[in-house]
Amino acid sequence: MTSMADEVVVVTGGTRGIGRATAEAFADRQATVVATYHSDETAAAETRAALAERADHDDVGTRQFDVGDHEAVTDAIADVADEYGQPTVLVNNAGIMSNGLLVRMDPEQWEQVLRTNVTGTFNCTRAVARRMLRGDGGRIVNVASVAAQQGWAGQSNYAASKAAIVGFTRSIASELGGKSIRVNAVAPGYTRTDMYEEELSDATAEVVATETATGEPASPEDVAEAILFLASERSSYVHGEVLRVDDGLVG
Repeated sequence: MTSMADEVVVVTGGTRGIGRATAEAFADRQATVVATYHSDETAAAETRAALAERADHDDVGTRQFDVGDHEAVTDAIADVADEYGQPTVLVNNAGIMSNGLLVRMDPEQWEQVLRTNVTGTFNCTRAVARRMLRGDGGRIVNVASVAAQQGWAGQSNYAASKAAIVGFTRSIASELGGKSIRVNAVAPGYTRTDMYEEELSDATAEVVATETATGEPASPEDVAEAILFLASERSSYVHGEVLRVDDGLVG
């Protein structure tokens, strides 16, 4: 297992699901890891304990803030830099889902999903990239979704937000690539997280069973390994890409 002891990693939405699996994967490699969260103190406490157990140093922890709040993000990233050092890796994983058919969707459902998934990604990327530009660069990995390409019914807000992340990834990759900052994204398919379980339906289960190679959803660890690859030197010549982790769901 390659050491990442020199890395300072910020994982948004890092106390549940894909985010927690990602934070733990970095901790396993002895990186300094900060997992951010919005409000779930129980999950945050569990994550702090898990990270401390996996790393052989004390430079792991959590930070609470709303990624959709620009000032809160700016202040939190400054605090992280002061305590742990300038971030060298950012994983924009924080995201929410609020499904509903278009004609029944409340404007609040649309706005909340776009605020967290898109504006949150912008806020965190801007705050961290400004610090990376003053240092030796870094890597940014955004968590999109195959929903950006597939666009399932009842997910217009979520699909739009993830499609925006794909475009955002490619645009800032063009901006930052010449400044020692690599930017990529992963696009998971169905992944066994709390969000997946909450939104699980017979139709979803049928799609997973019949349209993926294994007939099973991914584990959070499956996606975390892809994120880890894009954040490591093993992908030093990969830039501006969207890596699907979907078991062949989208052709």
